[in-house]
Amino acid sequence: MYIYKLLNLVLLFKIISFGIISTFFIFFFNFSTIIFFLFSIIKSLGIILPLLIGIAFSTLLERKIIGYMQRRKGPNNVGFLGLLQPIADGIKLFLKESLIPSFSNQFLFIISPIISFFLALLLWPVIPFSIYNSFFYHEYSLLYILMISSLSVYAIIYSGWSSNSKYPFLGAMRSAAQMISYELGLSMIILILAFSSNSLSINGIIYSQQSLINFWPHLPLFILFLISILAETNRHPFDLPEAEAELVSGYNVEYSSMTFALFFLAEYGNILYMSVLTILLFFGGYINFLQNSIFFFSIKIALVFFFFLYGLE
Repeated sequence: MYIYKLLNLVLLFKIISFGIISTFFIFFFNFSTIIFFLFSIIKSLGIILPLLIGIAFSTLLERKIIGYMQRRKGPNNVGFLGLLQPIADGIKLFLKESLIPSFSNQFLFIISPIISFFLALLLWPVIPFSIYNSFFYHEYSLLYILMISSLSVYAIIYSGWSSNSKYPFLGAMRSAAQMISYELGLSMIILILAFSSNSLSINGIIYSQQSLINFWPHLPLFILFLISILAETNRHPFDLPEAEAELVSGYNVEYSSMTFALFFLAEYGNILYMSVLTILLFFGGYINFLQNSIFFFSIKIALVFFFFLYGLE
C-alpha cells in the first residue's frame, strides 16, 4: 500500500514539474533563448560527467595503489581487474537506507552534503584544459577560485552542527579550524604567483610560464603549497578532523547512503581539483612538453594525485 502511495506521489510530482517547466519555457523564453539554455546544459554535462567518472575511478586507483604498497592486489573481483568496483560501490550507496537523526536539524542536515558537492563542482568551469577548452574565461578567475573554495567550510560546519551529536560537532570544528588556517597560507601563495605573473587569471599565469615554469623560481612556495593542499583536503598527515580513534569519522558520522556519497564525491573532487591547480600554477598546465598537449597535462595531474595517495603510507 505504501509503495502504491509513493508511486502516485512520484507520478504527481512529475506531472506538476512538467507543467511548470513547460509554462515557464512558453511564457518567458523564445526559441533562441531555449537553444542557448539547452546548449549551456549540454556544455555543463560535458564538465560534470567526466568529472564524476574521474572521481569514481580515482577511488579505484587509490585502492589499487595502496594495495600494491601493502603487497596485496586491492579490488579485483568486480569486472575485469576490478574496473567495475566504483560502479558497484555507487549502486550500493544508492540502495542503502538514508537515516536522519531524530533530534537533528533536518533541513541543514540534508542540504549540507548538497552544498559541499555543488561547491566542488563550481570550481571546475574556470579550469582551462587547453587554450580553447574551458567553460568560461574570466580575467579574475583566481579570485573566483579563492571565493568558492572558502565557502566549502560552511557545509562542514552545518553538517556537524545539524547532526546534534558531539562527535560530528567536534569533527566539524576541527576540520573548520584546520581549513581556515591553511586556507590563509594557500591564498597568499596563489596571490604571490599572481603578482609575479602580473595576472589574476589562470590563463595569464600559464602564459607567463612559457619560458620558465614557476616550479624553479618558486620552489619554497611549491613545498608550502603541497603542505597546504594536503591540509585543505584533510589528507594524511592532516587527517586529524577524522580522528578515527576519537570521533569515529569526523563531521560525517551520522551520514549514510547518498548523503555520505555526496561528501565522498566532494572530497575526491577537491583532491583532483587541487592536483589540477598545482599543475596550472607551477608546471605550466597544458603548454609544456608538447604545445597544448592534454595527454602530458593528464600525466602531470596523475603524478600530483599519486602524491596525495603516497602521503597515506
